[in-house]
Amino acid sequence: MEQLKHECGVAMIRLLKPLDYYQHKYGTWMYGMNKLYLMMEKQHNRGQEGAGMACVKLNTLPGNEYMFREKALGSNAITEIFANAQKDFRKLSTEELADADFAKENLPFAGELYMGHLRYSTTGKSGLQYVHPFLRRNNWKAKNLCLCGNFNMTNIDEIFDKVTAQGQCPRIYSDSYIMLEWMGHRLDREVERNFVKAKERGLEGTDITHYIDNNVNLGNVLKTTMPDFDGGYVVCGLTGSGEMFSMRDPWGIRPAFYYKNDEVVAVASERPVLQTTFDIECDDVTELKPGEAIFVNNRGECVVEQILEPRGDSACSFERIYFSRGSDRDIYKERKLLGEQLTPAILKAVDYDVDHTVFSFIPNTAEVAYYGMLGGFKHYVNDQKIKAIESLKHIPTREELEKILHQYVRSEKAAWKDIKLRTFITEGNSRNDLASHVYDITYEVLEPGVDNLVIIDDSIVRGTTLRESIIKILDRLHPKKIVIVSSSPQIRYPDYYGIDMARLEEFIAFRACIELLKERGMHSLIDDTYKQCKEEIKKPKGEIKCCVKALYQPFTVEELNEKMVEMLRPSGVTTPIELVFQSIEGLHTAIPNHKGDWYFTGDFPTPGGMKLANQAFINFIEKVYQYEQKF
Repeated sequence: MEQLKHECGVAMIRLLKPLDYYQHKYGTWMYGMNKLYLMMEKQHNRGQEGAGMACVKLNTLPGNEYMFREKALGSNAITEIFANAQKDFRKLSTEELADADFAKENLPFAGELYMGHLRYSTTGKSGLQYVHPFLRRNNWKAKNLCLCGNFNMTNIDEIFDKVTAQGQCPRIYSDSYIMLEWMGHRLDREVERNFVKAKERGLEGTDITHYIDNNVNLGNVLKTTMPDFDGGYVVCGLTGSGEMFSMRDPWGIRPAFYYKNDEVVAVASERPVLQTTFDIECDDVTELKPGEAIFVNNRGECVVEQILEPRGDSACSFERIYFSRGSDRDIYKERKLLGEQLTPAILKAVDYDVDHTVFSFIPNTAEVAYYGMLGGFKHYVNDQKIKAIESLKHIPTREELEKILHQYVRSEKAAWKDIKLRTFITEGNSRNDLASHVYDITYEVLEPGVDNLVIIDDSIVRGTTLRESIIKILDRLHPKKIVIVSSSPQIRYPDYYGIDMARLEEFIAFRACIELLKERGMHSLIDDTYKQCKEEIKKPKGEIKCCVKALYQPFTVEELNEKMVEMLRPSGVTTPIELVFQSIEGLHTAIPNHKGDWYFTGDFPTPGGMKLANQAFINFIEKVYQYEQKF
C-alpha cells in the first residue's frame, strides 16, 4: 500500500561503429544518446529523486574535452539533463546537425560511450552532489573515472578506514564517493603499472600514453577493489581512455542485463528495457551472473569475466514482486502465480462464499497478482460447476444448467488512486486528513452487508496507508467483511541492499510482534534479544547471526495477522477485517530463481546485512523504545 522507494536504475551504451555509420543507417549520429534516453525513461520507475548522464568521446586531441556529464534533481530530471546536453544544438543549421564529423569535433555528448543513472536515496542523503554519475578527473585520460550504480554497501565504515589509512581524504562520507576514491586509487595503480611496462619497452612521450590507453585492464581494478565491499550492487564505470564496465555483486542481489550485436553493447537494470529499446526478443538479452563483469575496451572488444566467485544465490525477490517492470516475460508469470496461489487461503477467509464476494486490487502495482488471483478463483468456480453437474445424476434441464453456469467470479475496480499527497503540507492533522483521500472507491459495486470485499496488494510494509486511507475508504462500501491480501509474505526485517526499509519500527509486522510480547508478559525475550544483539555485533562478521529472528518464534502468522488488524483498524470502523499473506513456501514456488528473502525470513546473505539487522534492533530499543524506561 505504501509506495516503497525503488532502487536505482542504470543504463549504458557503447557504440561499436563511428558516428557517421549511425547517421547513414538511422538518420542521426545521436543514435546512442537517443537510445540512452529511452532506456532511462523505461526505467523511470526505479528512481524519481534525480538523474544523471555521462559521455566519453574517443580519440580526441589534447586541449579538447572528452568527458561530459549532466545531473539534475526531481521527477523531471531525465528530460532536464537531455535538454541541457542538447541546448546548443538549436543554434546549428540542419546541415551541421546532420554532420557526424562536425558533431564529433564540436558538440558535447557527441561520443561513443554513454552512461545513465536514475536515483532514489535509501540513506536519506539528498542533493545534487549525491546524484550519479560521479567523476574523478585527471590529466591522464586513463585515470579519469566516471562511476554510477545501483547499490547500497553495508560496510562503508570499513572501506572508509581503509581508504583514509592510505592517506586519502574523501570529501564526502557516502558509499558512492568512497567507492569512487577506492576504485580510482586502484585505477591509478593500473595506469602506473602500464607506464612502467611502456618504459621497459623503450617507449617515450605520447607513445607511452597510447600504450597505457590500449592496455589498461579494468579487470585488475575490479579484482583489487570489489572484494572489500559487502552489499548488493551493480557498479558501472567509464574511463577517459574509452573503457567501459558493469559488474554485479557476487551474491546476485541486484540485477543487471546486457545486449550486444555488431553495432552496440548495452546494459540495463531490467530486461524489458533492452527488449523495447532495441526491438529484440527476450532470449537476445543476457543476465549478468553473480560476480561477473562485462567489459568493452577502447577498441570496442567486449568480454565477460568472472571477477569474484559467486557467494550465494540471493537474487532479490522484491525485484520480482514489486520493483521491476511487470512487462518482463518471467516477472509477469511469477506475479500471476503469486496471486493464484493465495486462492485456498482467501477461500477460507470468505468462508467459501464466492457468490457473495467481490474481488479487486490496490492500484497499480498489484494488478498482475490480481489477474492471477482471479484465475485461481475461476478454476475453483469451474470445478464447483463440474461437481454440481455431476451431482445431478441426470440430464440437467436448461434451468438447472443456467443456474449452475451463471456462477462467476465477481471482479470490480473498487479502489482508485486519486491524488498524490504533496509533501509541502507539514501540519500533522492536515496531512492525515489529506492522506485519507489518496484513494477513492467505486460506489455501489457490492451489496452492503451481504458481499465480502477481497482486495489484493503486492506487499504490506508500514501499514500507514492502510490505516489512514485504504480501510476507511473501503468501509464506505459497507461490505460484510474486508479481506486484505498481500501477494508477498509478512515483511519482518530491514533491508540494507538498496531498498528504503532500514528501520525495524517502520514495519507493522514488527510492531505487532512487540505488542504481543508486551501483552503476554514476555518482556524477558525483548531484554534477552537486545543483549544478544549487543554481543553479536562484536563478533567477527563471518560469525554473526540475526538475533532478531527470536522475537517472532513464539507467534504464528495468524496471531501476528490478528494483532496487525487490531493496530490498523481506524477508529469507528467495525467491519470484520482479515489479513491474508503469501507464505514463504509460496513465494519460492512462484519465484524459484530469486531466493533473496531476507526481509521476510531474516536470512541475510551477507555478514554486513546480519550486523546491521542486529544494530537496527539495538537502535529501536535505545532510541525509539526507550528501553530503560520500559523495564
